[in-house]
Amino acid sequence: MSGLTAKANEDRVMSGILLMLGAYLFFAFVDVSAKWLAIAGLSALQLAFMRYLGHFLISLFLIGRGGMSVNRFSSDRMVLVVLRAALLMGSTILNFSAVFYLPLTLTSTILFSTPIIICALSWPLLGERVGFWRWSAIMIGFVGILIAIRPFDSSFHWAVTMSLSAAFCFALYSILTRKLAGVVAVDTLQFYSGFVGTAALLPFAILTWQNPANGLDWTIMLVIGVFGWLGHQLLTNAHRFAPASTLTPFGYTFILYLTVASFLIFDHLPDRWTLIGGAIIIVAGLMIWFREKQISPPTN
Repeated sequence: MSGLTAKANEDRVMSGILLMLGAYLFFAFVDVSAKWLAIAGLSALQLAFMRYLGHFLISLFLIGRGGMSVNRFSSDRMVLVVLRAALLMGSTILNFSAVFYLPLTLTSTILFSTPIIICALSWPLLGERVGFWRWSAIMIGFVGILIAIRPFDSSFHWAVTMSLSAAFCFALYSILTRKLAGVVAVDTLQFYSGFVGTAALLPFAILTWQNPANGLDWTIMLVIGVFGWLGHQLLTNAHRFAPASTLTPFGYTFILYLTVASFLIFDHLPDRWTLIGGAIIIVAGLMIWFREKQISPPTN
């Protein structure tokens, strides 16, 4: 019987890994779609609005299936819930603005400095102790970021600051997600992620609105929100099947997805500095993951 139990646990872990890979594939679709439409002339604010409109409509349908009671849309942590949604929206706007100017390989590399930023902020914001090994990883990751963006090189682009700001916003969003996990229902968090972005961006979308030039661009614009919602749903469900300590390394497939897409769609490959900086950032992120896995209490 123990053999059957072990096999069941293995199946659940594999399901979690597959969902994780699928989540970051959809996140890659979002970034590729945003760059495609930005090149076509659509504004980052319009694209961000469409990303959250789709997310909002799907979340509203799902949360409303059990009835439209006010209790299903409320929480005693509403300030943090709304702040979390606003940080996600800010990260999206900054990222969509950056991908117009920067290669997807660079923006994805910068985005994966998020675990390093989270680790650095976990002591002042969460009161978590950060020891020698994780501070070392933070310093190594910072070096990787500098190599990737080359701030003192003639090729440095100011849009890098937007990409770094997007990573910082996403790190704060992730910290709030950690604080609210198990306290606020996932459907409620998803609903407000879509609602806040949609409501806040609607006026700007109207002011900057431009119709896509063809049917393909219309289709991409209309499904960008579905891609975002699907990514978050798969990511959430992945953590139901496997612990974060198992899933974290598979998130780096995001960089691989965008590297392939950059070459196939935009005919761009990362330069050697992006590759070196990205490799260092990944190593630093894995150092943090490995250390947290060591110090986390075992779960049965």
